[in-house]
Amino acid sequence: MKMIGLSGSLRGASLNTALLRAAARSMPDGATLEVETIHGIPLYDGDLEAAEGIPARVAELKERIAAADALLLVTPEYNNSIPGAFKNAIDWLSRPPADIRRVFGARPVALIGASPGGFGTILAQNAWLPVLRTLGMDLWAGGRLMLSRAQGVFGADGALTDATAEKQLRAFLQGFVAFVASRPR
Repeated sequence: MKMIGLSGSLRGASLNTALLRAAARSMPDGATLEVETIHGIPLYDGDLEAAEGIPARVAELKERIAAADALLLVTPEYNNSIPGAFKNAIDWLSRPPADIRRVFGARPVALIGASPGGFGTILAQNAWLPVLRTLGMDLWAGGRLMLSRAQGVFGADGALTDATAEKQLRAFLQGFVAFVASRPR
């Protein structure tokens, strides 16, 4: 089973990118998580799309998602909602509308996130729900992972150092992998 993981942060020392990398290292046997990035995706501009088509980075990422068994979105929370850069990337990935079903339709998806605040990324994760529904994705809601005060669970090298957080991540990933495996192919 092959999954694609996307961090919604552009920052080099991002807690969410660190969480995505930890997830890739913690996958259950028989499943892999390919770490992807939203770097290189321009701001969505319908004029740019009309004049130049889909940017190469967007087209490449669309193909990787379409070929994967599932998608893991690792979302920061900015101003109690979805980060603009992450939403912008999903907007580009849904272009043209005729590709939505191929890239996103019925694709299993899960949400996780890390935040320096005390409430994790609950509001960002909730804000993603109408977007995922609109794209026709199959959200796994059997578990939630919202690491709060996440600056204390990662070492200076970005590795997950907190045993409780690691246990929660592994349990989440096992549940998501089982959900994806249980679906008809």
